[in-house]
Amino acid sequence: MNKRHIYPKPIRASQSNSPERYLPAKNLSAVISILLLSACSGPLSESSSEASEYTKAQHAKVLEALPFEDKQDFNDSNKGLIARAHANVIKDGQSVWNTQAFNFITGDAPDTVNPSLWRQATLNHQPGLYEVTDGVYQVRGFDLANMTLIEGDKGWIVVDPLTTVESARLALSLANEHLGEKPVSAIIFTHAHIDHFGGALGIVTPEQVAEHNIPIIAPEGFMGEATSENVIVGLAMGRRAGYMYGSALEKSDKGYIGSGLGKGPVMGTFSILEPSITVSETGQRLVVDGVEMVFQYTPETESPTEFTFYLPKVKAFCGAELLSRNMHNLYTLRGAKVRDALKWSNHINEAKELFSEAEVYFGSHHWPLWGNQAIQTFLSKQRDLYKYIHDQTVRMINNGLTSREIAEQIRLPKSLANYWPNRGYYGSLKHNAKAVYQFYMGWYDGNPANLDPLPPAQSAEKYVKAMGGAESVLKQGREAYSNGDYRWAAELLNHLVFAEPDHIKAKTLLAETYTQLGYQAESGPWRNVYLTATHELNNGAPEEGIDIKVMEQVLKNTGAEKFFTSMAVRVIPEKAEDQTTKLKIHFTDINERYLLWFENSVLHHKFLEDTDAAASESDISMKITHDLFVDILIDNKDIMDLVTTDDLNVEGSLIDLVQFLLVFEKPKGDFEVVVP
Repeated sequence: MNKRHIYPKPIRASQSNSPERYLPAKNLSAVISILLLSACSGPLSESSSEASEYTKAQHAKVLEALPFEDKQDFNDSNKGLIARAHANVIKDGQSVWNTQAFNFITGDAPDTVNPSLWRQATLNHQPGLYEVTDGVYQVRGFDLANMTLIEGDKGWIVVDPLTTVESARLALSLANEHLGEKPVSAIIFTHAHIDHFGGALGIVTPEQVAEHNIPIIAPEGFMGEATSENVIVGLAMGRRAGYMYGSALEKSDKGYIGSGLGKGPVMGTFSILEPSITVSETGQRLVVDGVEMVFQYTPETESPTEFTFYLPKVKAFCGAELLSRNMHNLYTLRGAKVRDALKWSNHINEAKELFSEAEVYFGSHHWPLWGNQAIQTFLSKQRDLYKYIHDQTVRMINNGLTSREIAEQIRLPKSLANYWPNRGYYGSLKHNAKAVYQFYMGWYDGNPANLDPLPPAQSAEKYVKAMGGAESVLKQGREAYSNGDYRWAAELLNHLVFAEPDHIKAKTLLAETYTQLGYQAESGPWRNVYLTATHELNNGAPEEGIDIKVMEQVLKNTGAEKFFTSMAVRVIPEKAEDQTTKLKIHFTDINERYLLWFENSVLHHKFLEDTDAAASESDISMKITHDLFVDILIDNKDIMDLVTTDDLNVEGSLIDLVQFLLVFEKPKGDFEVVVP
């Protein structure tokens, strides 16, 4: 069976017809975007601020409100430990992940971390190899996600092989070291996020897949979803992901302590394997290397395409990321399409009924759960968490409340709020309620004043003037800060900073305000956003932006249709207005032909059949490899230097071709966030 193997080392175009072609990875912005940002900035310094008395008082309320005396999660997170994880994940002789960097997470919560988030960070810092149940093992703490190993008749069935080749290889080696070495007999991708497939080629080679006919199992639509998210708005997502994941924050009690969902993603080598078996319906059964599996297809939940599965022999339920030991995101702060809370809840209820006999639960993140009653409670509470957020948000929408008003008023009932797996360590109640509002109502809140408001910088200037000038706003901001009214202080000082970006005192005080908000946050991403904002206010944005060239491997491995869509969103309309050239492109390495042209400053494309009459309408005909075409558009190659290459043949005016290509901008992704 021939498979398409995607790997971060590109091959020469002349080799591209090989069925065992290695291709660079296409990655989701939730992780690759972090790499883009961290590649252009060094580690951020720790905040110099201590927790204020107001922050300490807020933490005291958290300690009083939640059942910290319940230690069951600590028992569960250590249950079945076989061996602790090796300290370092190495790439090219350099450490790209060090579990010991989180060894400061021990004991009681410091004043600079919300006690509830500290509890989650402590539970997530248990790196090692664990037995889940008979024949089922997990490696946790090597990465953002877990790698699960199921013992088959011939070898390991590997579920979700982590983010990178390096972390996956190390995780499997730990298992083989302590459990006895076995070959990989199957790979399962539960869904289309890179921390669940990126390490595939760290555990198996393309030659092994082909030679041993190793099944690669994934949900229907996996490849499309696993490769699409970065293509259109990847640069903007990348900039914002740097905030959400605190990718450059130092690991300390004043900086990065985790994401809530896990410790963090490894920044090594990404890869992917194309599935040979897809799951497209609930109830689908497979026998994989002698192990019976029952699948539940759960699209449009945490991932656009996802499944869970059940192992009847050992009564074990893999919840993938449909379930997790935190409130998940209905909307992710890096930017993405809003997820459907009602479908999510319904799929959890379906799992509860389908796998009602489960005695063991394990997931793609966090630690397992044992006992039928505990599992049923877990599913019920998570099901009702998302449905409650959905139902109550919609109820308030129908009572005329806006998203901001709903976020301020919505409260979980105690039965849901005091259940640890429902806490907002990754998603949050406030921004998830806003996500439901956005899902149904969009950006407009119905108030005409918000229909066409001034841009932030213009609005800020007028606010500052109306409030008596910069010093008056600064004084009021300082009073709000001194009173512990940090949200109001942030709003005031943000106006001042946007009106006067060089106002050092305003930026410094706003940074201190964000620091206290970060210390108070229960959500890992909220903490990271606030503390990253603090750094950029004090030190400026990264000196180098995200060059579009770093998207090279994503673009080179995106289907031509998606690639042309990505080109269309980079059209400079003024340059395209009078552009009449029609360009026919023949990608010789993939043997596809397209016609490109502009109308009304819009780029259009059409796939050409061999006999398509539209092919004769072109002004310029270009024969080129797909990879070389991408190189030209991202300035890896100068078209004038390629006139003599065998990989490029142009019929028509070379000058017209250059003018055609100059229509597309190359954004850097270095825009400001906390200043205008």
